[in-house]
Amino acid sequence: MAAATNAAAAAAAAAAAPAPAPATPVPRGQVDLVDFIDWSGVECLNQDPAHSIVNALKQGYRDDEGLYLASDSDEQLLIHIPFMQVVKLHSALFKGPEEDGPKTIKLFCNKEHMGFSNVNDYPPSDSLDLSSNHLSESKPMQLKYVKFQNVRSLTIFIEDNQSGSDVSKILKIALYGTTVDTTNMKDLKKIEEH
Repeated sequence: MAAATNAAAAAAAAAAAPAPAPATPVPRGQVDLVDFIDWSGVECLNQDPAHSIVNALKQGYRDDEGLYLASDSDEQLLIHIPFMQVVKLHSALFKGPEEDGPKTIKLFCNKEHMGFSNVNDYPPSDSLDLSSNHLSESKPMQLKYVKFQNVRSLTIFIEDNQSGSDVSKILKIALYGTTVDTTNMKDLKKIEEH
């Protein structure tokens, strides 16, 4: 009888427990490209050392509401993300607080060695103007897919934030797309003659 009472109490407690936050839906036919990022080459200029890019980009960390990427000396951030193989980028998700989350985002495909001094010298592959609703919805924004067909690296320029404050905060960055079937030259082995 006690076992039945304990089981009923456990079932009632489970029903009363808050439901876990819904997972971000991956766009149909796409995958989360986090497994294809070359982490040794990821860079973020103007990041607060206590709140680095890993918090917003890396699996596990980016889903923890207490961790975030923050800018340091002003609201701008410049993030460079290389991939281990060529990818096609379909959409991107940026999640952040309503006031300090990013507003204007410029995406550059395959641009190496960009800095704040030359970021405006190049036309972006795509630009996103996020509202506070975009930041809280956890819904990926579709990109100009034809511009992101052969991506070896992506540079993300966070130009400003929602409130115009000195610190921009990003809780999550997720990139969705597909891989391009190519040969990884590092995997090839020399054939020895006998």
